Parts: sequence; structure tokens; C-alpha cells
Amino acid sequence: MTLPAEVREKLAELELELSEGDITQKGYEKKRGKLLAPYIPQIQGVDPSLQIDNRIQASSQAVLPGSKHNKSRAANTRDERFRSDLHTEAVQAALAKYKERKMPMPSKRRSVLVQSSVEACTPPGETSVPENPLSAQGRECPVLTQSRLMFILGCLHGSSTSSSASSTSSHPGGRSVTTTNTTAHAALNANAAATALADLMAHTQLGVPVNSRVSSKIQQLLNTLKRPKRPPLREFFVDDFEELLDVQQPDPNQPKPEGQQMSPLEGEPLGVVTNWPPSLPAALQRWGTTQPKSPCLTALDNAGKPVYTLTYGKLWTRSQKLAYTLLNKLSTRNEPLLMPGDRVALVFPNNDPVMFMVAFYGCLLAELVPVPIEVPLTRKDAGSQQIGFLLGSCGVTLALTTDACQKGLPKAQTGEVATFKGWPRLLWFVTDGKHVVKPPKDWHPPIREASNDIAYIEYKTSKEGSTMGITVSHSAMLAHCHALTQACGYTEAETITNVLDFKREAGLWHGVLTSVMNRMHVISIPYSLMKVNPLSWIQKVHTYKARVAVVKSRDMHWSLLAQRDQRDISLSSLRMLIVADGANPWSISSCDAFLNVFQARGLRPEVICPCASSSEAMTVAIRRPPEMGVPPPGKAVLSMGGLSHSVIRVDTEEKLSVLTVQDVGQVMPGALVCVVRVEGTPYLCQTDEVGEICMSSGSTGVAYYGLPGMTKNIFETIPVTSSGVPISDRPFTRTSLLGFVGPDSLVFVVGKMDGLMVVSGRRHNADDVVATALAVEPMKFVYRGRIAVFSVSVLHDERIVVVAEQRPDASEEDSFQWMSRVLQAIDSIHQVGVYCLALVPANTLPKAPLGGIHISETKQRFLEGALHPCNVLMCPHTCVTNLPKPRQKQPVGPASMIVGNLVAGKRIAQACGRDVAQLEDNDQARKINSCVLSFAFQGTVASTASCLQLHKRAERVAAALMGRLNTGDHVALVYPPGIDLIATFYGCLYAGCVPVTVRPPHPQNLATTLPTVKMIVEVSKSVCILTTQAIMKLLKSKEAAAAVDIKSWPMVMDTDDLPRKKSPQMYKPPTPEMLAYLDFSVSTTGILAGVKMSHAATSALCRSIKLQCELYPSRQIAICLDPYCGLGFALWCLCSVYSGHQSILVPPLELESNASLWLAAVSQYKVRVTFCSYSVMEMCTKGLGSQTEALRLRNVNLSCVRTCMVVAEERPRIALTQSFSKIFKDLGLSPRAVSTTFGCRVNVAICLQGTAGPDPTTVYVDMRALRHDRVRLVERGSPHSLPLMESGKILPGVKVIIANTETKGPLGDSHLGEIWVSSPHNATGYYTVYGEEALHADHFNTKLSFGDTQTVWARTGYLGFLRRTELTDASGERHDALYVVGSLDETLELRGMRYHPIDIETSVIRSHKSIAECAVFTWTNLLVVVVELEGSEQEALDLVALVTNVVLEEHYLIVGVVVVVDPGVIPINSRGEKQRMHLRDGFLADQLDPIYVAYNM
Repeated sequence: MTLPAEVREKLAELELELSEGDITQKGYEKKRGKLLAPYIPQIQGVDPSLQIDNRIQASSQAVLPGSKHNKSRAANTRDERFRSDLHTEAVQAALAKYKERKMPMPSKRRSVLVQSSVEACTPPGETSVPENPLSAQGRECPVLTQSRLMFILGCLHGSSTSSSASSTSSHPGGRSVTTTNTTAHAALNANAAATALADLMAHTQLGVPVNSRVSSKIQQLLNTLKRPKRPPLREFFVDDFEELLDVQQPDPNQPKPEGQQMSPLEGEPLGVVTNWPPSLPAALQRWGTTQPKSPCLTALDNAGKPVYTLTYGKLWTRSQKLAYTLLNKLSTRNEPLLMPGDRVALVFPNNDPVMFMVAFYGCLLAELVPVPIEVPLTRKDAGSQQIGFLLGSCGVTLALTTDACQKGLPKAQTGEVATFKGWPRLLWFVTDGKHVVKPPKDWHPPIREASNDIAYIEYKTSKEGSTMGITVSHSAMLAHCHALTQACGYTEAETITNVLDFKREAGLWHGVLTSVMNRMHVISIPYSLMKVNPLSWIQKVHTYKARVAVVKSRDMHWSLLAQRDQRDISLSSLRMLIVADGANPWSISSCDAFLNVFQARGLRPEVICPCASSSEAMTVAIRRPPEMGVPPPGKAVLSMGGLSHSVIRVDTEEKLSVLTVQDVGQVMPGALVCVVRVEGTPYLCQTDEVGEICMSSGSTGVAYYGLPGMTKNIFETIPVTSSGVPISDRPFTRTSLLGFVGPDSLVFVVGKMDGLMVVSGRRHNADDVVATALAVEPMKFVYRGRIAVFSVSVLHDERIVVVAEQRPDASEEDSFQWMSRVLQAIDSIHQVGVYCLALVPANTLPKAPLGGIHISETKQRFLEGALHPCNVLMCPHTCVTNLPKPRQKQPVGPASMIVGNLVAGKRIAQACGRDVAQLEDNDQARKINSCVLSFAFQGTVASTASCLQLHKRAERVAAALMGRLNTGDHVALVYPPGIDLIATFYGCLYAGCVPVTVRPPHPQNLATTLPTVKMIVEVSKSVCILTTQAIMKLLKSKEAAAAVDIKSWPMVMDTDDLPRKKSPQMYKPPTPEMLAYLDFSVSTTGILAGVKMSHAATSALCRSIKLQCELYPSRQIAICLDPYCGLGFALWCLCSVYSGHQSILVPPLELESNASLWLAAVSQYKVRVTFCSYSVMEMCTKGLGSQTEALRLRNVNLSCVRTCMVVAEERPRIALTQSFSKIFKDLGLSPRAVSTTFGCRVNVAICLQGTAGPDPTTVYVDMRALRHDRVRLVERGSPHSLPLMESGKILPGVKVIIANTETKGPLGDSHLGEIWVSSPHNATGYYTVYGEEALHADHFNTKLSFGDTQTVWARTGYLGFLRRTELTDASGERHDALYVVGSLDETLELRGMRYHPIDIETSVIRSHKSIAECAVFTWTNLLVVVVELEGSEQEALDLVALVTNVVLEEHYLIVGVVVVVDPGVIPINSRGEKQRMHLRDGFLADQLDPIYVAYNM
């Protein structure tokens, strides 16, 4: 059905009105409902807005024949958990309440898709958009372009377009798929979005194409985040500097308990039975001797056939044999291996109950303590290490097992059973018949009365994943059997079917212990049989006419799915169906559903008996069988909101967020039960308050083995009344069940301590959240209902994480739709946000022994980044509500700053280098010394030149230029690093031309490097290019034509074979202020800027460096830097000629093929002073880290080096310099040698360590203070500390001051401000700034607004601070250290604070071993984090949560977008600095080819 055009147009207008805010959401819905009403068949009594949504869903499924929703599901698909229909309705209604909201869907590289989906196969050009505009709203058309933007049922606020306007994605190697849409309003809305984006662009001045896919997604994300957060928080508070996190104040309207204090509840007294045996072994002896033929246990195989029936006679004789063998036939060095009271591990598979039972009773008869554990299948089972820890702490040395099981265990090389990780050394003993010995006639096992000695130890895994052993005494074991017999009305020789694990909890209590007490016959149904035939237990009840069955909700649910196959079964023999996990939120629905189906087969409603138990307290409460005349079962419908505040409110109106629970019957006989507050002192709860159930009885566990502290807390709690009076003199055991006592003294359980998640002071139960998630699309999407819910602590609060296995055939669209709906359902029913929702491929979550999910192991993997999800959605923006308040800057004038500093006793932050004695050498002709330049290449000296030779070559160049060019013309020098470059530089000076050095294009990468060359040539207005023949060919080649317009090059001359002729006369500049050369470089923010260096500044620069580094003619220095700009250029081309020392020049590019070249040269020439860049240092640490031994054998010795200076325009990279020093310490490098320098565009050399003067100092500052532009020194290792190293000593003639960036007033010592510099070698100004022309008149000549307003300063654009140290410098003054913190242009202004990208990046790189590099930038107030993944693409999605967590924890910032890319994508310039702005442009223009892009909600 299509709508008439005019209706569609009206709908489009409505959409537009809504998106532009001219109409409210409510008004929009009303009008839209009216428009559509005639076209929708009315359904009786349903709210029209709900109908529309149902209609949408139905129609969207109808139009998509390929959609998987229409495949009928195989009848036997099983699901470990299930939904209550009530809950499902609530969830569906909650989802329907939300209107369409739009969320940006993550982008994923095709190779990362774990499964390719059916819908990915729409052929290009064919549209798969349904004609009906209504149906296009329900699900997005299944076209998997990479730019699909999902429109999900409900999500973010109303301005959503109905379907993605035509979007194209063409990926290298991928085909482009286009969707065209005929509906008018989609186009309208696309325009609206485009104009909104254009406005945004206008404000942010970003030259990004408006149609960029990434920017539209970010735009969506911004729209999403504009939604007001629920719940509205009160104003945050903040102390001026300590960023205090918001503390959630309790809501004054939250429900509070109003009932009386509860009174403890007593079970009926334990009845006295005259012939009750004095202990379990005594019972076994009685039945084994008086009723030897009586069946005890029937074991079934995987086909459901009985394999073996163990009689009481057999159990008695086999247990005796084993007991005798264990005590007498196992010895080490003639000492018996075991003594009574020793612990023994029982390792038996779940399908062999007979061998287990014999081993268990064998141990009891031998007075050994059995410790039943799971069979370890691999060396790395989930939780197996913890089990090993338990065995070690129990002192277990022997493990009993079966022959078959022993053969299946992993073996070591020797053929023995392997030692599992974390396990003690065990002796494995096989208990099969041939290994045990018949005891002599005169040997009888000791049968004693039940005492308080330990009978057995049951293991339990805690919420954190640690495993504890719960000790149960003989008397408690007996008392528990007694209580169960009385509560369940067990009689002698009854038949019972047991589906549960017989090694622990209810399976052990009913199927191994109480059964022997009463000579009952147990039919044990193994888990493996249930997997093959879920009906098996019902068939066995029918065949054996069993009176009792012990099951879990799961078993009832599984059998429901398969019951169609069975007609002729009857459950009329059952008098009691014990539901062992009756306390779970989903048990009630499976009980009801089971009864519905099987009532027709003879199942009586009153025989269903839920019970509540825990490992510590054993059985707490159980619903009695009907013949005991108990009150009818109860059901409570409770408000989720109330429960989250631990208050019971019966809820009738609000059907959406309720929890329906069934009672678990009455308290056990002989027990006293009360409910206490969960935290703090165990005060009794009020009658309408939820707390932890505590139980005092002779039949609970006694202790955690070897853990006295925890035992005291759990097993010896003394509950007190509100006035603090103990309610009883006997201790209580905490059951770890949360619940309350309802009417008729029925016990209700609403959760477990293990699943408790306290989020901003409200309590949520993991199981309830699981139930809600499963109800969103029960059975369809989640593989076998496998969902794990747990909380992680991030930024001082618990955050909820949901991890689900998705079905193998789920498409990307399905998963994203499911995720968004789960978020809404949980939000609406539990009123709590989900922090992270992750989907993993089917069967990849760690399993618990009987098929469930191992929660603590899953959490561990999540936190370690080892979960490998295939889809992730993080919602920190909606969940994290306790961030500190954004900082409001107070306007403070410069004068009050100074006064404030004086009052505080702080000096104004300024410092200067030594004075420079005026040397008279302004003449340009430079002293022609006997300087030698040698140029190393591939380890051999490629060429050398003395100053005389250099002078001759320069004259030739000058002669060639003089005829053709005018004085003052600009000449571009495009040379590889070498002597030619230096000679032509001086040739230009001789000819009166202005040289501009340019890095030559890279032949393999012309497309990116040639445009930069072209840009510099054009911007510098060069009239001529001097170069070599090879590069000249390259500039005019076919490949170059593809990158730039090669016809517009100026005149190109090659200087390879110039005629030997001398220029007529040498040019002398008329004034020292004349321009000497232009220095072009690209800043880290991606701006190409050329600065003008006058002859005077050039000479002053050389003089300062000569004085600082003591560069005498006899010296040799090695330089491993690029010679094209900044200090690198000055050292290559100017200093050696000025000072006359010998320079060994090593081009950094050569290190790529021979990493040891630079260090070998330093060692060979015994160089005292050397310069390098961070990229060179990184190449050496990475490339030579493991080869120091080999270098030593080649006689590389670095003990000659006095100073090794890293030339940089950034904060010193301490970690790198330290690891460099550490690695090469073995080659004699002094730890004091490495230091850093600092220069920038306005002054290429502000600080250099030099040879004299104190060592560089390191201080630790508080990173939180830095965000507020303060410097606060802290101790090393204190939280939030950041190490900063001094950037070398201030050069002679240089004055530095720290100024406030806004007021331009001087700052005191402890403040972060911009570094301003005044010096004779400052550059004289920008030649041009390409990229931002409006900038920068004041960069070179600016004055303080207050104080010394005369001096002319240049602004460096870097933030830093000065600190007077305790050290003295050469002149005996106290030394002022300059610390550079980072570039002002790169800082991120977020939440009113100033962040330095490098700090966030350091945290991120630390968060996971596979993150090789990281760069951050902001776009429209969103923080974007790009990480390079070094490792398999599987790990890409693991990084999203870790990155988000670490940035929240350490920087109090919410990450907006996480982009995972391949190694080497983050661009780095020649100095090894990250080009974050280039990266940003690449990201927004969609050029990064990311592995994964996650948009955090």
C-alpha cells in the first residue's frame, strides 16, 4: 500500500517543522496520527500511536522477503533462559513508547564483519527501499553501504529522517551500493541536515566537504547528545582546583521503607525420629547390610538407556574397598600417603554418577574429606586457575578419577597428567575395580556418630571470580538431610529423578546425601543427555513412576520446546517437582508455562515446589508438597523503581517496570531466618524492605576453608535490632540471597548478592537486566539466550556492561537494531543506563562447567581487552553523570595577577641566557676556515669538503645565477641532504639571492610529497629551482603530472655540471637587517609557515650556538637531522662554517636501511657533541634495542659523547630519552648525556643543553592542575603526576618570559602560560603563512600589557613554565629551568579546561598492548581518539571500551568517537611529531580506511 502523494508531502512538512523546532513532539505525533489514521485499519482499543509502530514492523517484514525474521525457527532451538510473557509485553510497550530516534551506526571495515549477512547481496543500482514510506521507518533498508545510518525504533530525539537519503560508499576494492529514495520528505530532510551542517562548518571554520559521511554521523551524534539527560541532576559543585567528582545526592522523593521492624521467622521444629541413623556412613552401613538388593542409583547413557544400577549392597562394598585402599595401599617412603582428615579431590565427569558416589562415600568411610571439582578439559579452562588455588590452600595431594576420565585429561610429554596452571602437584588415582583391593576380613571402617569434623568441602565461585571452599561438618550434613526429609516428606524407597549436577548444591543434597539417608532410588540424568533430548527427564519420571524430580527452570523450559514430539507421557506420579533455582526472576514464567502444557498430562499445579538455597547456607526455604496442608503459593508484582531503593512496593498501575516473583515456600525445619541490611552493621530490615536473608540453623555450612576473616563476616553474623541489641545469642549465616518475608510467612527472593550492581546509589540485579534484554527479541537474536550482565567500576561508580552472543546468521543491521532496542528497554524498565553493550560471535564466551556463562571470566576478559566482540556500543554520554562541573574562567586583569603573585611571594616568571659579548663579524663573507664537512652515507664517507672547496663550489653556483637572476630573487633549493645543498645555499648568498631549502619529493610517494614542494615553491615566490639532474627529471615526469600541474614550475636548473668560472664580485648586503634566507616548515597543526631570517639574526644564531656548545675549530660534531628547516638547517649549513669545526652529517633517511649508521659514526670519530631528532632516537631504540651486543663486538663505543641533543619543537619525550639512555648504557653512553632542545618558528633555538651548566632537571607536576593552567609540583609516583623534563639551557642572548595567553600580562612562577622570547636571533616575521593568513602580525613583535611594556617579544605559541632550581649555572647565579608543556594551537579546550593531546594519548597507549600509536583531536566539542592497532583485526573492538574507560578515569573526559586504524595511518612529520590536524582532515573526508569507527552515545 502506498500513500497518496499529498499525504506524503504533508508528512514531510511535519518532519521539517519538528526538526526545526516549530512544533512539539506531542503535536507532531498528534498530527501525524491524524494524517495516517484513514490508511490504518483500526484495532479495537489500542492507542493509535502504538498501532502505527506495530504496523510499521509488520509491513517492513512483509516487504523484505530476504529478511531472516521470516524463517520459521527449527522446533528444537534451545535457549538457556527465557522470558516471562508479562515481561515481554512490558518491554515491547516500553519500546513502543519511544518514537523514532536516530543513532549513528558504527562503521566497520568489511574484513571485520564476522559473518557476512544475507542482505549484503543487493546488486548495485537496484533499490531495495520499499515503496511505502511507513515501512521504511521500521527497519532501515537492508543495503549495507558503509554509510548506513540506522534509524532505530526509538533512540534519539524526534528530528529523524525516515530513510537514509541516497548515500554512496566506494571503498578501495569494495563496490559502491547506492540507495535511491523516492519519498519527498527524505530529500527535504537531507537538505535540512546539510544546511545544519553548513552552519556548523561556518562556526568551526573547517574546510571539510559537507557531504562527508563521517561529518554527517558526527552531526547525528551531536543531535543525540543534545537530548537532556535523565535523571536531571542537581548542580554539580566544584572546589576551585581539586576537580571533585559529583557525589550523587539521594533523591528526596525516593521511596523509603515505612513498615515495622521485621521479627525473625522460625521454621517448624525438627521432628524426632526414633530409628534415625546417627550419621550418614551409619545409614549406608544399615542399608548396605540389611537391604543390599535395593536400588540406589541408576545411571543413563547419552541415548537415555540405563547403563548400570548401583544397589545399596554394591555401594557399601565398593566404598569399603576404596576406603581400605586409600588408607593402606598408598604410601610414600613407607609412610601412608593419607591420614584421616586429609583433603582429597574428586574429579568425575557429569555422566558418571556411580563412580562419584562410590568415591564420595569411600572418602567418608576412610574419614577423608572429599573436595568435588569439575573435570579440567584444557589447560586454560575458565576459572581453572582459581580451582587450583583452592586445591593448594586445602593441601590436596591426591585426585580420584575414573579410568576413562584420566585417559581424556591433557597429558605432559612424560605421559603423566599435565599440571594445570595454578594447580598443586597431584597424584592421580583411578578408582575403577582393578585398582582397589578387597579389605581383609578383620578390617572394618570406623562408623562414628556425626561430629563437628569436616565431612566434605563444596567449591563456590565468587562474583570476583575467586574460588572458595565451603566446609560442611558431619553434623551439619546429617541435620540438612534430616531437615530436607522432613520438609519434602521423603519416605523410604521413593524414586527420585535428578537432572542437576550431583557434585554440588541441590544435586548433591537430594541425589547423593538425603537419598541414601532414606534408601531412595535416584535416576540420574546427565547434562549431555539433556542436550540431546531435553524431554529425557520427563520420560524417566513416566517410566519409573518417580515421586520426586529435582530440576532447574532451564530444564522445564527446554522440555517445553520439544514437547510436541511426546503424546503418551504422564506426570501424574509426581508429588513434588523441586525447582532448585526457584529464586531466579525467570523461574516463575517457566513454571507457569510448564504447568500450562503438562497439566493435560497429569501434572498437578500444587506439586511445583520452588526452593531457595545457597552454597553457604544450603537449603534456606522450600515450598512444601501439597499433602502437608500449607497455605497456597504466593505471587508478588513489585515495582522495579522501589526495588532499586530496596523498598517493596506492590505495583498495580505502572505495568512497565515491574518484577513478578513467586514465593520459595516456608523456612526450613529447625531454622531461624531474618532479613538484614546489605551494607554496614547487620540491622534487621523493616517489613517492606529488601535485605540479605540470614539463617541460623544446625544445617548450614561452617566456614570458608582457610579464610577466617571472610568466615567471620559470612558465617558468624550477629543481626541486631534498630537499637543495636543482638536478636539471638547464636550466630547467623548470610545466604547471599536478597529478599523479604511476605504474607503467610512465605519467603520471597528478588536477587543474589553476586548479581547486585549499585549504580549511583540505586541497586539493580544482573538477572533482571538479563531478563529484560532477552525479552526484547526473545530467541531471535541472542544465541541460545547467552547474555552476561555485570558491572565494572569506572570513575568512582559502577557501570553496567551487557555482553551477548549473537546468532551466526545475524546481519549488521539486526545487531545494531537489537542493541539500540535493548538500551531503550533497560533504560525504560530499570531507569538505568547501560555503559557498554557488546556482541560476540556465538560460542565464544567462557563457559561455566554446566553450559552457563562464566561471568567473572567474561568480566576479566572485557577489562583486559580479550573479549573480541564483533559489535560494540558504548553510552558514556548518557551514563556518566558524575563528572566534575565544567570550569568557568574568572576574568582576572593582568595587574591583579602581578599583585596576587607578589602577595603570594612568587616572582614573575622570566629568565635569560648569558650576555653575548659583541663580536664584530657582521661581514657576510664568513671567515673561510679550514672547516671540513664529511657526509656519511651507507656507512662510508660519501663526500667531504673543506671550507675552501665549499667556497669554490659556491662561486660556480653564484656565477651561474648572476646573469639570470636579480638581487633579492628567491631561489628554491630542492636537494637531497648533502654537500650540494650547502654549496648552493652559499652560492645563492654570494649572488645576492634568497635561498629557500625544500625537501625533495619522495619518488615512491609523489602523490603526497610533491604537492608540498609545489606549495612551498609557489608560496615563497621562488623564480628559479636549483636541483640535481635526477630530481629535475622527477619534477617533470609523467607521475608528477598526476599529482601537480608540471607546466607551471618556474625555471629549473640542475647544478650537477656547472662550468668552473668565478663570479665577478661577491654580493655584500647593505644592512644586516637584509633578508638572508627563508625557512619554511609545516607546523604540527598542519600550517605551512615560512619565516624570514636576516643576516644579523643568522650571525647571532650561530654565535649563540657556538658559545653554548663550545664549538671550537678543533671539535667534531655529528648531526643526524634533516637539513631543510629550523635548527637542523642551521646546524648543517651555518654553524660549521661559522665556527670552523668538523661536522659529520648523517641523513636520517639512511637510518632506515642501516639503523646503526649514526651511532657508528659517533663512535668512529669520537664525537663529543651530537644532535638528532626523536624519530632517529626511536629508530635506534626500536631497531637496535636487541643488538647492543653485536654493536659492542663491532667496537661501537659511545663513552666519548658529552651531550646528545634531541632537536624538537615539543614537550620532551621522557620515556623515549630514558629508554634510549638505558639501552645504550651498555655501549658506554653516559646517563647524563641525553638532553633536549627547544625551538619554534619565531626562534629556531631558544634552549640547548650545551656542554657546561647543570644537568637537565625533571619535575613531577599534577596533571589536574595543568588543565587549569596551574603548575603544582608533586612527588614522583603520586596519582595524576606527570613527569616533565627541562628543555635544555636558555641560549646566550635569549630572554624568556611566561605570559598569560588572554590578558598578555606576565605570570608568576607557578602558572602555565605562553613562552615569549626576545633575542637577537629571533626571525623577523612570517614571509607568508599558508592556511591561516589572518594570523600572526603579533607573533613577532608583541609587548606585555603590564609591567615591562617596552621590550619587544616574539610569541612562541607554546605553553610552558619557568622554575628556579637549587642548581647554579656557570655565572654562579641560581639556574632557571624552562619546561615546555605543549603547543597552544594543539591544546583541546574541553569542559572549560585545557588538555594537551599527548597526555590523553599516553593514557590510551598504556591501556592495551595492541595499541601502537594514538592521536586525539576534537571536532565540534567531541573528543575523537584514533588508535593504531598492532595485532589482529579481531582486537579492534576490544579497544573501544578500554580507550573510553582510561580517558574517563584519568582525564574526566568522555570520548565521542573511537577510530581504529592500521599501523602507520597517523601522519608524522620529519621531526617525528604527529600531524593531528592532517589526521582530522583525513578522518572527516573519510580517507583513513578505518578498521572500525565507534560513535559513543
